[in-house]
Amino acid sequence: MSLFENIDETTSASVANRIDETAPLAAKMRPQSLDEITGQSHLLGSGKPLRQAIEQDNLRSAIFWGPPGCGKSTVAAVIARTTKAFFVSFSAVTGGVADVRKLIDAARERRQARNSHTLLFVDEIHRFNKSQQDAFLPHVEDGTIILIGATTENPYFSVNAPLLSRARVYPFQPLTDEDISNLLDRAMKDSERGLGGKGITLDDDARLYLAASASGDARAALTALELASDLTSRHSSKDSLEETLPTTEIINLATAEEAVGRKAIGYDRAGDAHYDIVSAMIKSIRGSDPDAAIYYLTRMLEAGEDPRFLARRLVILASEDVGNADPSALPLAMAAFQATEVIGMPECALNLSQAAIYLAVAPKSNACTVALGRAREDVKNATFSGVPKPLRDSHYKGAKALGHGSGYLYPHDFPGSYVEQRYLPDNLPSSGKPYYEPTENGVEAKIKNRLERLKAISEPEVSQ
Repeated sequence: MSLFENIDETTSASVANRIDETAPLAAKMRPQSLDEITGQSHLLGSGKPLRQAIEQDNLRSAIFWGPPGCGKSTVAAVIARTTKAFFVSFSAVTGGVADVRKLIDAARERRQARNSHTLLFVDEIHRFNKSQQDAFLPHVEDGTIILIGATTENPYFSVNAPLLSRARVYPFQPLTDEDISNLLDRAMKDSERGLGGKGITLDDDARLYLAASASGDARAALTALELASDLTSRHSSKDSLEETLPTTEIINLATAEEAVGRKAIGYDRAGDAHYDIVSAMIKSIRGSDPDAAIYYLTRMLEAGEDPRFLARRLVILASEDVGNADPSALPLAMAAFQATEVIGMPECALNLSQAAIYLAVAPKSNACTVALGRAREDVKNATFSGVPKPLRDSHYKGAKALGHGSGYLYPHDFPGSYVEQRYLPDNLPSSGKPYYEPTENGVEAKIKNRLERLKAISEPEVSQ
């Protein structure tokens, strides 16, 4: 097949109905229609814009963004079978700009000769650098091609802005364990394209393990299932020869582990273990134990936990338990979160490891958490007497006549850019204690010292 394999209205039906018996299970089980696609209901559910555009054959340039195995290429294949446009599939991994130019020339000729649109699917579009992506721009602009780019990387970083502004971004989500389990069951029952009719069954433990270990990747799950099926058949054949008795072919947990290449890890993303191990990681970081923190983090990642969930927890913890004791903690945790979004597994495990260890060894303070709680309590329960008049906006007409802004002292007019004045309403804090009380830990020790110096400036000296 050529690099520019195309599927038009004269060949799409035959291609769609042809089943290659030598193809991998993942290829044979690829959905043939939108109704067969599992997951992505936010994009492909009834009445959703992407589904309507496909069904009405009115798709405009788009970027499909999501992790591997979530269905980006599958949706493109469905489009190829249903569109009246000339469909061309192209991979940025194997092709270059010279190939793109040939493809564009062919699309232009096709448009001029037959008034036929060309729908170009570019897999791994992020593999092209920004200048290479520019090759598509004028042809998307003038309608020579309708571009669908698929990428596993954040397009707001990996696709140049002019091209992005001419395409709609459709974010694909990782498939859930339930989605993957349903796909595995479908493959086991399908006697035409799947493993149905081969006398093999999949037990519950193996199915749950294969679904969890796939980390939302349908292709990986089906590949592992196919290997597990082959292993089961070999084991059964060997046992039959040895015992001269028929054996029941069951894919069990041990075979699933062998197919995936690692042992099942005791961790249920939907059960108690999920919350227990996340809790252990958080408490280990709070307790300044980097070894325990990295162990629990790694255990969750190896068991197939969504790395974005862990990244979010680290960002929260950076403010909740470190706070201003180390102000660098929050930006570092956010950087790890962004890296997780852009890079994905397995490489983003390095970013999460760095963040977890940094947070574990950082000085700790929950002063920001306590301050938020105290302020929230007063917002809910204490009487609000209004903003003090010196702090009110005095820029609009008539404000000064109301006394707004009157008596306000501009701090920069005073030594050290500080002057004592009342900012909170008179009845707050209701407890008489400040909301924010910095600790002696890390940078907060300096903050505490500064606040004490400012307080000393505000209070008159007591005569002896």
